[in-house]
Amino acid sequence: MKIALIGTHGVGKTTLCFDLAARLKRRGVDVDIVREIARSCPLPINQQTTREAQEWILHMQMASEIEAAARHDVVLCDRSVLDNYCYMVHAVGSSDHWEKMLDHWLPTYELLVHVPLWSRPDFDGVRAVEPGFQEQIDLLLEGMLTARGLNPIRLETVQQSAWGRSLVDRILPILDPTLPLFNADELDPVD
Repeated sequence: MKIALIGTHGVGKTTLCFDLAARLKRRGVDVDIVREIARSCPLPINQQTTREAQEWILHMQMASEIEAAARHDVVLCDRSVLDNYCYMVHAVGSSDHWEKMLDHWLPTYELLVHVPLWSRPDFDGVRAVEPGFQEQIDLLLEGMLTARGLNPIRLETVQQSAWGRSLVDRILPILDPTLPLFNADELDPVD
């Protein structure tokens, strides 16, 4: 099963990804994380990005997902090809080639989880902190979700501390619908 957390930068996808992985591992689920690829890109990102940089990111994203899926039952992606593509579109416009690739790749995610724009990015030495840029990427992503008829799980902007628990409650029955129902608090005392 491949799950992608999608959204603009600086909204907590990485934190949620690690929280969700820990909760699943405590339940014995074989899980791996595909970390945000842009952080390791040797080319400019954010507002200074180029087509080459974004293509590098997209190719590496797909390769990392293939590798993780070959080795683990559940793969949590800290981004998807769709929200990575938003940065390319913002910088240089859309690409027929990548649009076709998205048509092929998006069905490989069993779940898309949209993390809403609820906070401003903190300076971390990599990602842009300009609120306008963050909002533009969020708007692009919303437009692409609508245009493609995608219906991700949408997290609410409140109660971020409950996101991991609520997602585990939705994921476990998909992983094994024959599992008995458990009280999530008994299995997951850490919030």
